[in-house]
Amino acid sequence: MKHHGVPFRLRVGTQDVVIALFVTVMQVQGTLARVAAEGAPRPLTEVGNLGLALLVVSGLVVAVRRRWPVPVLVTAALASLVYYGLDFPDGPGWLGLFVALYTLAAYGDGRRSLVIAGVGIAVLAIGWAFAAADIEPRAAIGWVFFRIGASIMSAALGESVRSRRVIAAEAQERAERAERTREEEARARVDAERLRIAREVHDTVAHAIAIINVQSGVTAHVLDKRPERAREALQAIEQTSSRALREMRTILGVLRDDNDGRVPHPGLEQIDELTAKARDAGLDVTLEATAPATPLPSAVDSAAYRILQESITNVISHVGPTRVTVSLNPGIDVLEIRVTDEGRRTGSGDDSADRPSGNGTDTSAKAGRGILGMRERCQLLGGELDARPTPGGGFQVTARLPLAPTGSRL
Repeated sequence: MKHHGVPFRLRVGTQDVVIALFVTVMQVQGTLARVAAEGAPRPLTEVGNLGLALLVVSGLVVAVRRRWPVPVLVTAALASLVYYGLDFPDGPGWLGLFVALYTLAAYGDGRRSLVIAGVGIAVLAIGWAFAAADIEPRAAIGWVFFRIGASIMSAALGESVRSRRVIAAEAQERAERAERTREEEARARVDAERLRIAREVHDTVAHAIAIINVQSGVTAHVLDKRPERAREALQAIEQTSSRALREMRTILGVLRDDNDGRVPHPGLEQIDELTAKARDAGLDVTLEATAPATPLPSAVDSAAYRILQESITNVISHVGPTRVTVSLNPGIDVLEIRVTDEGRRTGSGDDSADRPSGNGTDTSAKAGRGILGMRERCQLLGGELDARPTPGGGFQVTARLPLAPTGSRL
């Protein structure tokens, strides 16, 4: 059954055997034809058919030229020196030698192979010239120069083929390396985007759940005693959950191609809303903010908002109703954020009965994922974050964000 359109190719070993047989036939048949036409001082059959044997050996040795290029060249060169040294008839008995020189240069290692080929050609040139010292007619010495020139050309052709192969292999390797680099960069961008989305989801959900948890506790506590307070708490839950859903749609919107339902990316322009919700959750928030001289970079603006949000969320979750001071100090090249709380209150005022004290441990004992996430945000922008207890039993988070961020996009 024929397969149309598929080129027929022999295996490498089979190719070399075919070439060796062709070279052998050409050397023997070509030399015999020349002897028959012009005669010869010494027939191939003299000295026990030595001349014929040398032509056959120098041709058949080509069959293993790729496997042992140096031994093949040495064998062909010795056969040629002996052949012409014994004054056997000139003819195409140099074909096997030229193929050996080409193979050594084409499949060798470059410099070393060329040195071996050069030494071999020099030895051959001396041997051929010595054997042709008394050749008659003198015009026949031109064949000696032809053999020398053809040997040099064979080695040069092999080196040219080897160089082109090396250049092609290096170009292929560079292309593959560039492709791998592009794939690695694409994977890194995907991983960075996933991490960003995970942080945004964590901050949004954690903040919303913390406020909803406090307000639902308030509702359960005052439902019978103060219905109007319960109504306010339920409204706060509705607003918080609605806001969280809108932010979630915005965050996850990058996974879709449309822009429907997007809301502005969270930033410090929403800090009043953030502190208002914190007050609804029972915190006594004092905001100390200085307007920046120039608009903040979007990455810094978003990271600053998320750090404030996470800090306030930690206070709501782990401390409960307390006094919190939020300070924003934009400098020339650094934005400093400081969130300080006074710790869990030991006594209660008039309104403390309406606010549960929280259900977690103190952040001074356990930083948790929230502080780790804030620290990662700072590091991605080339900034730093410090979180530690205060002497009065509270906790303070201080973040410094460069206004020319050096890290990855958040």
